[in-house]
Amino acid sequence: MRPDELFHDIHMFCVSNADESIVKKYSRYFKTGYPGYGIAGELYEEKVKSLKADPELTLSLLLEAAPLLIRTGKYEETTFAIRLLLGFSKQFEKSTFDHVAKWFDIGITNWAHTDYLCGEVMNLFFKKNIITLDTIGSWRIGNNKFQRRAAVVSLIKPMKLSSEFGPYFEFISPMMMDPEREVHQGLGWFLREAWKKQNEPTEAFLLKWKDQSARLIFQYATEKMTAEQKTRFKRTK
Repeated sequence: MRPDELFHDIHMFCVSNADESIVKKYSRYFKTGYPGYGIAGELYEEKVKSLKADPELTLSLLLEAAPLLIRTGKYEETTFAIRLLLGFSKQFEKSTFDHVAKWFDIGITNWAHTDYLCGEVMNLFFKKNIITLDTIGSWRIGNNKFQRRAAVVSLIKPMKLSSEFGPYFEFISPMMMDPEREVHQGLGWFLREAWKKQNEPTEAFLLKWKDQSARLIFQYATEKMTAEQKTRFKRTK
C-alpha cells in the first residue's frame, strides 16, 4: 500500500457514506459550520477497525498519508489521521512528534481536532518524555490560533500529574494577552483544571492578570468557584 492509495481508500469511503443530515446535526458545534461529510458513527468505527487490522498499514506510511488527509479540510479525514496514529503509540518517538507538529500548518483548523490531538496524542508525547515544555515553546506565538490553543490545552493532563505548577504558569504567561477567543477558552480551561488541583497558586496567577487579560479566560477559569470567590477576579479598572 502506498500513501496515496491509503488516502484514496479513506476519501472514497467518506464520499460514499456522506450524509447531509448528520452534517446539519453537528454544524451547531462549529461557529463556521461543520466541515464534514456526515458519516454514521458505526460505519466510521468499522472502517477505522478495518484499517488498523491491515498489515500493510505502518507508522511511516500513515505519516506520509496524513498530510493528504488533513489538507482536504474535511472533518472525518483529519480524524482518520489522528485515530490511526494512536494505533502506533508504542512506536512514538521525536520524529513522530515532528510530523504531527507540521499538521497545524497543513490544516488543523478547528477546536475539536486540536483538543483531540492535545488530550490523546500530545499527552502521550509528554508521558513518554519525548517532549518537554521547551519543545512546544514556539507554539505559543504560532500563526495558527489553534496551534496556540494546543500549546496550553496540551498541558492539562501533564499538569494534573505534577506537584509543581510554577513552570506551567510561567509557560502560559506570554499567552495571557493573546487576541483570539479559541486561545482564551483554552487558557481558561487549563486554569480551571489547575485551580481544582492547587487553588492558592492558581488564584495568585489569576490575580496577576485579572486587569489585563480577556474576561473569557476568567469566565472559564472561575467556573467552579462560588459567587463570592469569583468576585476577587473582577476587573478593578
